[in-house]
Amino acid sequence: MSIENILKKVKDYYPSADLKLLKKAYLFAESAHKGMKRVSGDPFITHPVCVAEILVDLHLDIHSIVCGFLHDTLEDTNIINKDIEDAFGTEIAELVEGVSNIRKIANKSREERKIENLRKMLLATAKDIRVVLVKLADRLHNVRTLEYLNKERQKKVAHETLDIYAPLAHRLGIGRIKWELEDLSFRYMEPELYYKICEQLNQTLEERETYILNAKKILEKELRKINIKAEITGRPKYIYSIYQKLKAQKIGIDKMYDLQAFRIITNTIRDCYAVLGAIHTLWKPIPHRFKDFVAVPKSNMYQSIHTSVVGYQGRLMEIQIRTHEMHKIAEEGIAAHWIYKEKSKVIDEEFNRKISWLRNLIEIQDTLKDPKEFMESLKIELFSDEVFVFTPKGEVKSLPKDSTPIDFAYLIHTDIGHSCIGAKVNDRIVPLKYKLKSGDIVSIMTSSKQKPSRDWIKIAKTTKVKSRIGHWFKERELAFEEKQKEKERDISVRKDVIKEKTTGSESIKREKFSIIIPGMEGEVETYFAKCCNPIPGDKIVGYITQGRGISIHRTSCNNITPDKFPEEHFIKVRWFKGRDNTFEVSISIVAFNREGLLADILNVVHGTSTIVNEAYAKFVGKGQATGKLVVLIKDVSHLKEIVKKIESVNSVIKVYRG
Repeated sequence: MSIENILKKVKDYYPSADLKLLKKAYLFAESAHKGMKRVSGDPFITHPVCVAEILVDLHLDIHSIVCGFLHDTLEDTNIINKDIEDAFGTEIAELVEGVSNIRKIANKSREERKIENLRKMLLATAKDIRVVLVKLADRLHNVRTLEYLNKERQKKVAHETLDIYAPLAHRLGIGRIKWELEDLSFRYMEPELYYKICEQLNQTLEERETYILNAKKILEKELRKINIKAEITGRPKYIYSIYQKLKAQKIGIDKMYDLQAFRIITNTIRDCYAVLGAIHTLWKPIPHRFKDFVAVPKSNMYQSIHTSVVGYQGRLMEIQIRTHEMHKIAEEGIAAHWIYKEKSKVIDEEFNRKISWLRNLIEIQDTLKDPKEFMESLKIELFSDEVFVFTPKGEVKSLPKDSTPIDFAYLIHTDIGHSCIGAKVNDRIVPLKYKLKSGDIVSIMTSSKQKPSRDWIKIAKTTKVKSRIGHWFKERELAFEEKQKEKERDISVRKDVIKEKTTGSESIKREKFSIIIPGMEGEVETYFAKCCNPIPGDKIVGYITQGRGISIHRTSCNNITPDKFPEEHFIKVRWFKGRDNTFEVSISIVAFNREGLLADILNVVHGTSTIVNEAYAKFVGKGQATGKLVVLIKDVSHLKEIVKKIESVNSVIKVYRG
């Protein structure tokens, strides 16, 4: 791209931009790099121009683009920082110096030098996050031109890019850069695999293009019925993402049927949910493949609705639904949040909130003097397959994603795990099933009287912890079997045993559920009956089972009516208030069939900030349709609110709990 084209593109998105400053920076860089060549043989100035072009495509501010032109002058020419400061001012000089400082260490080969490079890159953002954006643009163009380097250097750059720069682009929400960095790096890391996948994709290219075209026509026709204007695109998945899926599922590409993804871009959030309803009415959704990142955005600002359906020709279709604004953020991430004013740049509060994770990382780095320890802290935010949490003394502990305080307790020591009665995360008491997040400071509360619960095996994430808990129970079961000769015991006698052990106090069943059992000790097993699926606010009763502990039912449950079982089978239980648990509840709907029915239902549910795990509707004849929603409910009042909202939807006849 020429400087004239760059100036034109900047003028299009930033009419009041100081184009003279951009041209001045270009001429300054051209003069500084005069006579220099890249490994490809091209004039060196082509590199800073291409970096500036990438920054322009991200719609960044003028100072960032100027830095793109100048970013190599301090390292590769006789230009010094004072020259840049005199010509362009302190702010631009600091930006250029920040990018240059990263490169000074990046060329070193020792592992600790690479780690120190990352530290400097993140420290540079303490003053200005644009340093990282310029560095990403610099890396992207370098990876685009890896073909001119020797194979050893290609692999080295590609490996570093996959390890650091692609995850960083993802964490900053810049999808377009992340995917290109991954695909290009994979091409040089594993060329045989890369080209094999490309060849197999090319063999089915015509068939896939026809499939995309036909599926798109069906979707367009369906959306016209509900008067929704939307852009529908179908595209093959990125090569690296296909490779990751093939590797994870251990299958060949001939067994992978979702090689293309569909994206629907609408005008409003309401339209997004209307489109979702139309798709789920047209094609059967696949359970557990629905994700609503509109209601609950990702930490990198990403918003979109994801669903998978058994679609056209009975093939799996992955579909993303988002607004134009969401799409811009998905492509540009943090760069999409710059706000420009005449002769100044202002970053809004929302922007600052969304990069707080990076600010926090910078703040704690002062306490992490060891480069390797800093690398651990860096992984906290860049890599999502594991979490890094802290002990109260500041020690970093690594755990798999979705680990709980139970996993953490056993990681510290087996005895700590066995005696765990609760946990504090960031000085707040949390349930033991709480999913730990990177950066959490975790403190385990213990008691010498506490014993493990079987529920912990379901709560724990790591196999090692599950095994330790299982071993504890196995040892005690063997001892119990020596004493337990009778398989059948009178249920009332078992209850009187319980009474002798208690002191009249009430213990909280902390392990998993918000239940209080008057007069029973904490190790008594409880579980919610699936037949009636009670939630907080329901009237409940405990049923003493043979060998499985106490099952919790709604008092109205048909499976435990008094005429079926004697009174001594039952025990009083009550909800423990103050918990923040959610419960999966099925809601059934009967309605007169009409277009847009499911979309309208999803809209009213979305208005209550309720997470929907599953949704579908089908025509059953005689002008009627039935539907089902599976939602996460806090308590009965929450459920009643949702039921009332659904009942208010036009054509709905009846709503009841499934």
